[in-house]
Amino acid sequence: MNVITTHTNTDLDALASMVAAQKLYPGAVMVFPGKMSRSVEEFMALHKDTLSVRAVREINPELVELLVLVDTKSPGRLAGLADLLTRSTVEVHIYDHHPRAEGDAVGRVEIIEVVGATTTLLVEKIQARGLALTPMEATILTLGIYEDTGSLIFTSTTARDVQAVAYLLEQGANLAVVADFLGRPLTAEQRSLLKTLLTAAEHHQINGIKFLIAKGTVDEFIGGLALLTHKLADFALVDAVFTVVEMDDRVHVVARSSIPEVNVKDILSFFGGGGHPSAASATVKKAGVNEVTERLLETIRAKVKPPLTAADIMSSPVKTVTPGTRIEEAGQVMLRYGHTGLPVVEGAQLVGVISRRDVEKAACHGLGHAPVKGFMTSKVLTVTPEVSAAVVRELMVEHDIGRLPVVENGHLVGIVSRTDVLKTLHGNVDSKHRLVYTGRSDVHALNIRDLMEMGLPPDVLSVLERAGKIAAAMGYKVYAAGGVVRDLLLGMECLDVDLVVEGDGIALARALADEYGIRVRVHEKFRTATVLFPAGRQVDVVTARVEYYEYPAAMPQVEISSLKQDLYRRDFTINAMALSLNENCFGELIDYFGGCSDLEQDLVRVMHNLSFVEDPTRILRAVRFEKRYQMTLEPQTLKLLKEAVRSKMLARVSSERVWEELRSILLEPRPDLALARLMELQMWEFLFPGVDYFPATHALADIPRSLKVLRSWDLAEPVEPWMVYFLAILHRADWDTGRQICERYHLNKRQIDKVKNSLGGWRVVVEQLKSHKEIRLSELARRVMAVSPEAYPLILTYLNNAVSRHRFRQVLTAICYDKPSIDGKDIRELGYRPGPVFRKALEAVWQARLDGQVRTRQEELAFVKKYLDMRLEEDLV
Repeated sequence: MNVITTHTNTDLDALASMVAAQKLYPGAVMVFPGKMSRSVEEFMALHKDTLSVRAVREINPELVELLVLVDTKSPGRLAGLADLLTRSTVEVHIYDHHPRAEGDAVGRVEIIEVVGATTTLLVEKIQARGLALTPMEATILTLGIYEDTGSLIFTSTTARDVQAVAYLLEQGANLAVVADFLGRPLTAEQRSLLKTLLTAAEHHQINGIKFLIAKGTVDEFIGGLALLTHKLADFALVDAVFTVVEMDDRVHVVARSSIPEVNVKDILSFFGGGGHPSAASATVKKAGVNEVTERLLETIRAKVKPPLTAADIMSSPVKTVTPGTRIEEAGQVMLRYGHTGLPVVEGAQLVGVISRRDVEKAACHGLGHAPVKGFMTSKVLTVTPEVSAAVVRELMVEHDIGRLPVVENGHLVGIVSRTDVLKTLHGNVDSKHRLVYTGRSDVHALNIRDLMEMGLPPDVLSVLERAGKIAAAMGYKVYAAGGVVRDLLLGMECLDVDLVVEGDGIALARALADEYGIRVRVHEKFRTATVLFPAGRQVDVVTARVEYYEYPAAMPQVEISSLKQDLYRRDFTINAMALSLNENCFGELIDYFGGCSDLEQDLVRVMHNLSFVEDPTRILRAVRFEKRYQMTLEPQTLKLLKEAVRSKMLARVSSERVWEELRSILLEPRPDLALARLMELQMWEFLFPGVDYFPATHALADIPRSLKVLRSWDLAEPVEPWMVYFLAILHRADWDTGRQICERYHLNKRQIDKVKNSLGGWRVVVEQLKSHKEIRLSELARRVMAVSPEAYPLILTYLNNAVSRHRFRQVLTAICYDKPSIDGKDIRELGYRPGPVFRKALEAVWQARLDGQVRTRQEELAFVKKYLDMRLEEDLV
């Protein structure tokens, strides 16, 4: 016999889970282990003829071979069926959404995952197996999910619960039936108990968190305490609610929490209970309601973390202006630092706040010269550092303000913005994706030291560890930041390491160089230094700084700042993460701006709306990262990029800076993808004026394959890889257009000559290689050598048959390996005077060798002697 069972006081999720499990285990018998909740009793009263669920007394335990547990794994909640867990002949399978606790049963098959309802786990299995559900079955399963997730609004609800409900609706679930059972009025007993709880409710504030503890005593068991607890939470508007009710000779405790700082599962585990961080319950025997309440308060005080405060989430130090600051100057400060408002201080006292809206209104009226004091808001709402983030949020909502100054003893110590508060509201402060750096020891951080050890070369990891120790000794904090963090998280090779120092970056760089006995290159203006290691490796060290732009597309100006502001100055969120290198927190990920989340979603997102205006070269960089990492430009970022292109922002940037980014694109493994995207975004004509994109598409798409073929031949690796694609872009243009583009991007003379020779010669090479005429190998080699090796991949893209490709390989092999065995020394030993004629003689020998006229060393010497003698005779004549 196969048995499916659940916990005593069976609720609708448990019943639905049994029904779902029976779909997975056809022929298994559903068994109630004990009492049912009122909602299940009412449901079974109507459906007992449809759902066959037996009582424990109706089965013979000796016949049980398989026990399927749903919505529980606690032996203490199985009543008379718990003995089956001790039998070696009984195989156990478990499906449960509660986290594992001490003493739980162990199954041969276990599906234990934290979702809103156990039914969800079983629906996923049914869907995966393609099992059919009747509308009634779909309705029962939906009822189970809705009950345990509060109709999908409890904080324990997950996306998987919602997806399961969507699937069940497709199978014919009837929401009217669900609403009827879940929306039934309270019984007289429940109403009486709710009134008792409301009357006896006590409000407590512990570590700044608001609690409601309601207790009561009734003679008989009344079901639905979880529902009553939820209603109390709705009434009270507190952070957590605990109901403590004595009934049936035991005390029942149910808890609900709406904030992560209060983990009710942790708290009630002290009483042998279980559940989720946001919803849990426990049953206590041999204790009165008052005793349990006292022990509960003690446990709360011991386990509840202090909430985030204004001090934890505020920005500091604060950029301020004085009452006499001119409106236009205040606007420049806002633009420089990306702020939407600024506190106004006089001496050490906060006297007002000026918003960007205030500045824009004044400027529109031609009052940019006027002082701030005439437009600032003087009645400023402030908070102290210890005020909780929840209170800050309430104040912002109540007063509709975007920032709150933080004041201590009359002095401005920080400011909390709407963005800071939204991060706490949406779980970005203490989540697996990001760490908001606060300096508090109790803030959970994602530590990726293991990832660093796997992804970084041992010598690089050693440098980072030493940098952390040196920084600690100097009283500094040091971080690895930018691309190295991004590439570690993506599992890619990390080539460049940048260190950011909260302290003196130059001093730390010099100390690190002294440690290794190597050189350091210092840039005082930018407060940066480069530590030069052997074999060309280097580590850039910067003082945490903020860059601002005096006008759009200007070169950045630099000021000393904090890590957060240093990261904020960067281009994209995926490049604005850092890793702590100090010993006590080595490897902790610091992610203020959601870069980790954007990596998971494959999004390239700018840091702020003026990003492309401040530095238009980020347009090209955004496309490069999008294609390199196979990501997508975040919709708002794409909108801002298109606007910057439409406004011709790149035209305001020097051609040298544009070329720096363009060259980086040409050095990517697949530049053709980025170039196609640039065309799509209407940037091609600006970057390559006069060059038609479409004739170049064939070559651009085939270059990667041609490079692969050439490397397999082990012949003629390009000296300047970026030029391979540059030539592919220009190869159908005339030389006048090519010359203008070369000059625009300030290529040097050698590079321009390469482009000129290649554009002038590639067609002839292709024609001769594809020709059916007999052409001497030396002639082909001479033609091929007239173009640069960077043009070879382009030529190969036009050779579309095996014969011409074989001929090209033969020519390249001759150029690379088939050299004369004699040299100038041999010619001198023949008695000839050295001069320019030697080079011509050796070239003639080489061509003769390619054409098969000479093969041995002796033949080469005879050939060169004859060649030089003929030249001497010509000179005499």
